[in-house]
Amino acid sequence: MYLAKIGKLKIVWSRELPAIPSSVTVIKDSAHRYFLSFVVEIQPETLPKTDNSVGIDLGIKTFATLSDGQKIDGPKPLKKRIKKYRKLSKSLSKRTRGSKQYEKARLKIAKFHAKLKDTRTDFLHKLSTEIIRENQTIVLEDLNVSGMVKNRKLSRAISDLGWKKFRTLLEGKAEKYGREFRVIDRWQPTSQVCSCCGFRGGKLDLSVREWECLNCGRKHDRDTNAAINILVAGGHSETKNGHGGKHKTTAKVAAAYEMSTHRGATAR
Repeated sequence: MYLAKIGKLKIVWSRELPAIPSSVTVIKDSAHRYFLSFVVEIQPETLPKTDNSVGIDLGIKTFATLSDGQKIDGPKPLKKRIKKYRKLSKSLSKRTRGSKQYEKARLKIAKFHAKLKDTRTDFLHKLSTEIIRENQTIVLEDLNVSGMVKNRKLSRAISDLGWKKFRTLLEGKAEKYGREFRVIDRWQPTSQVCSCCGFRGGKLDLSVREWECLNCGRKHDRDTNAAINILVAGGHSETKNGHGGKHKTTAKVAAAYEMSTHRGATAR
C-alpha cells in the first residue's frame, strides 16, 4: 500500500477488497493503532429466501434467547478482566496529567479497552451474521438502552454486552442481504403473557426465571417465553390462539400467580 507523502506501508489485510477503491482514509485510535478505511462500490447481495423467523429477547445473564429456545451467552470481556482494569485505573490516577508516565498509563488503558472492543465486536458480528443467514424475518424488542445505562447497578453490565451495536448490525445486514428486520414496542408485556394461551398474569420480579400459567398450566422459561411473544408481536403467530385470548388477571389472581412462580437464577 502506497500513500502520498508517507510512502509504502506494510499492512495486515482483514479481507480482500471486493472492488477497486475510490478513496482511502487513515484512522488512528486512542491506542495508537492505525487503520485504513476504503470506499468501494459493490453490488447488493441477496440471500436465498427461507421460511424461518426468529424473535430475540436480550438479557444480561444470557445475552440472547431465541424463540426456538436457543440461549446464547455473551463474552462479557470487561467482567472477565475487571481486576486488571481496576489496577490500570489506579495506576493512572497516581500519575500527573501531562507527564510521560501519565501518557504510558493512559496508553495501557487505551489498549485494554481496544482489546475489549475487538472481542465484543467479533462476537456481535458472527452472531448477527448467523441469525441473518438462517432467518427471513428477525424481530427484536425496542429497548431503551440509553435510559437503562443510567441505572448504576446495571450500567456496566449493559455496556459490556453491546445491545445497541447488535441491533445496528442486525438492521444493517438485514437491509444488505434482503431480510426483514422488525422492532416491537418496548411496552409490550412479553414476559407476562403466556405464549401458549395468551393469558396475562401480573408483573414478574426479575428474580423469577420460570413460571406456570394459571390458565393452561403450561410451564415457561421466562426468556424463551418472552422471545416467542416478541416474534408473535412482530406479526408471526406461533401460538394456539395467536394471543387472541380475552383473559385478564385480577389482583387476587396476580397474588396467586406470584406464589406459583419458581425463584431461581439471578436477574438478567
